[in-house]
Amino acid sequence: MGMWTKALSGLTTGLVIAVWATETIAARAADKTPQLHALPPLQEQADIVDSWTEERKVLIPGLLRKYGVDAWLMSQREYAEDTVFWALKDAVQFSARRRTTHLFLASPKNGAKNSYSWIDNTAGVWEDLRKLFAEQQLLKPRTIALNTHPEIAFASGLHAGELDTISSALGDEWADRFVLEPMLPVEVVATMVPSRLPWYRRMQETAWAIIEEAFSEKVIVPGKTTALELEWWMREKIQSLNYTTWFQPGVYILTAEGFPLKKERTASRNELRASADRPIQHGDLIHTDFGVTALGLNTDTQHLGYVLYPGETEADIPKGMIEGLKKVNRLQDIVKGNMKIGLTGNKILRASLAQMRDEGIEGKIYCHPTGEWGHSAGTVIGMTNLQDGVPILGEMPLLKDTYYSIELFAEHFVPERNQTLFFPQEEDVYWDANTESWEWVYGRQEKFLLISTPAEDASENPSEL
Repeated sequence: MGMWTKALSGLTTGLVIAVWATETIAARAADKTPQLHALPPLQEQADIVDSWTEERKVLIPGLLRKYGVDAWLMSQREYAEDTVFWALKDAVQFSARRRTTHLFLASPKNGAKNSYSWIDNTAGVWEDLRKLFAEQQLLKPRTIALNTHPEIAFASGLHAGELDTISSALGDEWADRFVLEPMLPVEVVATMVPSRLPWYRRMQETAWAIIEEAFSEKVIVPGKTTALELEWWMREKIQSLNYTTWFQPGVYILTAEGFPLKKERTASRNELRASADRPIQHGDLIHTDFGVTALGLNTDTQHLGYVLYPGETEADIPKGMIEGLKKVNRLQDIVKGNMKIGLTGNKILRASLAQMRDEGIEGKIYCHPTGEWGHSAGTVIGMTNLQDGVPILGEMPLLKDTYYSIELFAEHFVPERNQTLFFPQEEDVYWDANTESWEWVYGRQEKFLLISTPAEDASENPSEL
């Protein structure tokens, strides 16, 4: 099958599946009973991903013109790839080969193409580039963008040694035209083409389904099952479905001491694991931070569960805990409502924190783009340790046509426990071009996941009643 035939076939397959997935998932999401979704065969997955990549590549010349650059040059060696390489490669490509070089042109002249690629380990690539640049002289290319930003990962993928090689090989005539435009690679990676959404919704529903099974009496035996055992069960479940994940699932028993934030969990995991061997008990408020990975996409979700005492029902959940969940739901609405396209993450953070405090809510906001990467390209809206604003990453503008994780927590005093507890939540949203607003990818948690124990088990643990 020829290259263009294969690309068209993959695109057609992806679109047909996308329409079917949209209809079926919309029906399932309506009743909020999440289902597990099996992935298609590997070759079909590759065709789908390649079709998305082709859709993205079509957008690049327009983005070059948007940011006022004439050409965009990326070059890398095997195992020293530019960060953006992973967003543009073929699905079956595991790494760059030899020297892999990509060139995109904003407005090519004289019959030139919009994009060129080389896989070479000789000086031929530099000869070709000099010739191409010379042929485009009528365009007067003033700017050739390179990914050399000192702080933004998605705009800093060009390795220092490769930059030296490019500059030397092309000479001062062209090296003098090198510029940095960080928003170009950021927007290329951040932009989620519309045909991705149906599969992303399926993945989000699968994540919900795994969490709901994990946080149930099917898996948790109060007094026996530990948080650490539950984490490994969730990871095994992911693999049994042929998904993977971008971070180890976390399960925590929430107490007045709070809960471990991601940054802290990474920094001192051994210390934080000290309580992981404590069995989950009746009356515990439990929390998970969980995501799945497939088809080049990543989800990120945090949900809460409550372990009922034997014979209890939903009506027996402490009212203070129900109010805590409602409070964090309100905080989600506040942040989502302040996410205006074009505002910086720091401006959104300040507006959200001000509204949060005006409404008497205490908590933290730390939202991030997701999708292509777990922590993907785009502005961030707070960090756990930076609630006054995030340097550089928080100063970028919010882009549309992307996915975000609304990640945060609210504090609430629970009278029944005489404690102030933390209520963390995280749900993914997408930009809906039709409504010009942010919408939940699958939904959001508004009720606790309940772990039930039959009343007859009460005699086995009389001290807990």
